[in-house]
Amino acid sequence: MTTAPWRDPALPAAARVDDLLSRMTLEEKTAQLYGVWVGATTTDGGEVAPLQREMTAGSSVYDWDELITHGLGQLTRPFGTAPVDPALGAQALARAQRRIAEAGRFGIPALAHEECLAGFTAWQATAYPVPLAWGATFDPALVEEMARRIGQDLRSVGIHQGLAPVLDVVRDPRWGRVEETVGEDPYLVGTVGAAYVRGLESAGIVATLKHFAGYASSAGARNQAPVRAGVREFADVVLPPFEMALREGGARSVMAAYTDTDGVPASADPGLLTELLRENWDFTGTVVSDYFGIGFLQTQHRVAGTEAEAAQVALQAGIDVELPSLKCYGKPLLEAVRAGQVPQSLIDRAARRVLLQKCELGLLDEDWTPEPTGRINLDSAANRALARRLAEESVVLLDNPDGLLPLAPDTRIAVVGPRAADALAMLGCYSFPSHVLTHHPEVPMGIDIPTLLDSLRTELPDAKVTFAQGCGVSEPDTSGFEEAVARTAEADVCVAVLGDRAGLFGRGTSGEGCDATDLRLPGVQAELLDTLVATGVPVVLVLLTGRPYALGRWDGRLAAVVQAFFPGEEGGPAVAGVLSGRVNPSGRLPVSVPRVPGGQPWTYLQPPLGLRVEVSNLDPTPLYAFGHGRSYTEFVWEDFEGGPAAEVDTDGTYDVSVTVRNAGDRAGAEVVQLYLHDPVASVTRPDVRLIGYRRLSLEPGESACVTFHFHTDLSAFTDRSGRRVVEPGALELRLAVSSADVRHTARLSLTGPVRVLGPDRRLRCEAEVSEVG
Repeated sequence: MTTAPWRDPALPAAARVDDLLSRMTLEEKTAQLYGVWVGATTTDGGEVAPLQREMTAGSSVYDWDELITHGLGQLTRPFGTAPVDPALGAQALARAQRRIAEAGRFGIPALAHEECLAGFTAWQATAYPVPLAWGATFDPALVEEMARRIGQDLRSVGIHQGLAPVLDVVRDPRWGRVEETVGEDPYLVGTVGAAYVRGLESAGIVATLKHFAGYASSAGARNQAPVRAGVREFADVVLPPFEMALREGGARSVMAAYTDTDGVPASADPGLLTELLRENWDFTGTVVSDYFGIGFLQTQHRVAGTEAEAAQVALQAGIDVELPSLKCYGKPLLEAVRAGQVPQSLIDRAARRVLLQKCELGLLDEDWTPEPTGRINLDSAANRALARRLAEESVVLLDNPDGLLPLAPDTRIAVVGPRAADALAMLGCYSFPSHVLTHHPEVPMGIDIPTLLDSLRTELPDAKVTFAQGCGVSEPDTSGFEEAVARTAEADVCVAVLGDRAGLFGRGTSGEGCDATDLRLPGVQAELLDTLVATGVPVVLVLLTGRPYALGRWDGRLAAVVQAFFPGEEGGPAVAGVLSGRVNPSGRLPVSVPRVPGGQPWTYLQPPLGLRVEVSNLDPTPLYAFGHGRSYTEFVWEDFEGGPAAEVDTDGTYDVSVTVRNAGDRAGAEVVQLYLHDPVASVTRPDVRLIGYRRLSLEPGESACVTFHFHTDLSAFTDRSGRRVVEPGALELRLAVSSADVRHTARLSLTGPVRVLGPDRRLRCEAEVSEVG
């Protein structure tokens, strides 16, 4: 029997898909454009997607056997909807895929997707630190290694696509999803995000960039609220991480954001999803909707009057796949095409993109098989070791003015606070235990998550450690204060463990739909900390949070301050290791820590009038700046090579270097940061912005020289006409340990004409490290 061209793996994917499309009916093509979410209607109040109950009402009327006769585009979250044993789940998924393939004329399986924001969101899978912690490491290579392991775990159970990374740049820290971001700087977000994409894609998983674009700029920090970002903010802050992750990471999918910008929803914006993404950036993968995002065009944005109109608007804009389930791209879209309201060419365009991706994944090959091979272990010892290392690198020592840390091994420690003895204090809202398992209290955690209290007792076996909770995370009850004070009075030091409870849609203090009115610590935790400080016993504040909180109230009153952003299942030992001194802290802030709880939104990317000025009585200067972090060792910066003021062409390069020496008596890591200052430009520019960084791990007495190869493309910005340009004039390259602590400055003068950049511009400042001595 002759093999049909579309089955021939020797032919180019485009030729195979063109042949297949020519054989498919309208129903079969349309079936490739939606997913099915089994179990989405049985959450009983435990929704994991916005308006899930309302948007899935009536979806159970679809007959599965009848539905799959035309094929199926996607299977939604077969592991991430309810607790499923991984091995049994892989077998069930394989059976479902066999049924889908056997039901249709062409034997094409569905593409299965899952969440993987901070690890595979599945029962018994490793819970890694959240993306904000990745940003704190300033270590893209380690993030890439983590993503590769996540991808391998996804592949081992039959998943093809991961809905990560989040590349939103923090614009207002009150936003609930700050924990899901890498930070408040587009260069940090882009470099770390691209590393995650490379890791996931190297394992054969389709990485999905989200949320494209502007989602984190929502007004008032409210989830899904309108975005009022200007053209330059959008072009110079919001978009660069996506461009970097596509060009350098090779992501094969993009998810449209829920939000509208200046009245145009992202899911209905051909300028964003087609002209920019595909025509300017040459993206050839698939664009998927966020969950129910197409239906929201009708119900929330009201730019469509019917489900069919919503489907038409989204399809014209460039959304290829409706997730999580068929609502608009099913029967309403079919009827609209038959009625001549939607051109079939749009169906063909989207189906071709979907089938090209399935072809790349081997799902059109005759020898395709869904059965898993090998032993399935989603929380291996290697995974845990990597989670531990990532957590340890992410812990930020904000302050240690008198050197109380590390703690003495035989000291008396009162551990106080609502986050000390709760394993969930380590996890973000997209970890399976926080995301799903809270709705299944009868099911065990599935992974071992040591609390900070238990970890500290293990870390310091000779210390006398007592505990009092003091208060809840967000509850107003202060009845536990008395016991907390009593335990503290008996101790040499108090370790106050405060912070967030991750959750969804108001069920937590951090997470999707858990936005904050201001940056005060939740509940009565601030009052508890005041009470502990008033005892006179030295207080070490440990924060386990999903966002920064204002700490100016306690400036100069605490013995030490340690910040960890939901550090994952190994976070307890990691933080305890920092407190004991086993781990030398090396994390750096990916977000500024404010002095006061109000005055938001604010990030460090401010033009002059966004900084402290005499014309306002409000001082936005943060207590701890972006990039800040202390160590238990001392680093000396010497042998700076930037030369005197130099002339550089607007299409030129310039090298700046510095030698860093570990002058202390223990190994440690320094993060050398390169910032750009543009004194005069045709539009207002941030006073400083990050354009390069390099993490250096040094033994005692060891030195290393880091050289940054600056290209003038990195000074580009969007001018008044909307062009991305490099302008002649003065520039400063500042080598710094934070955005506010500059060690050396190189002054340049760019000469030549204004240069207009295209999509091939340089995005990265390469850094080279050489040994010294």
